[in-house]
Amino acid sequence: MGRVKHFEIHVSNPEAAIAFYSKLLGWKFTKMEQMPYWMIETGPREEPGIDGGMLERPCPKPELNPALNAFVCTAEVSNLDDTMNEAVAMGAIVALPKMPIPGTGYVGYIIDPDGNTVGLFQPDHTVTMG
Repeated sequence: MGRVKHFEIHVSNPEAAIAFYSKLLGWKFTKMEQMPYWMIETGPREEPGIDGGMLERPCPKPELNPALNAFVCTAEVSNLDDTMNEAVAMGAIVALPKMPIPGTGYVGYIIDPDGNTVGLFQPDHTVTMG
């Protein structure tokens, strides 16, 4: 199976991206000593999910190489409305507003201050799966 095990975010300003994602989603960043690459811990190891990495965008102008911004990852949040509002207050813009996913929850998409699209998902805990 080709299950996703890791994600990467390409940024033009690592310090600004660390501040944005740390505050918005509570992610923890650890810089690798061997290279300009940051490991991203998105939550406790015992919870479902994946961790990722961040590096400086190889091509400083995403419009010249749009594939660098083409893979969207979605993070689970407890309150989608609050998180999207906070993201906008921190310089993001709404790419797609909150919409329902019947029987599952709600999703919305933002564009972070560096131009990366990020999905945000709020599960509907009143729905039982099975």
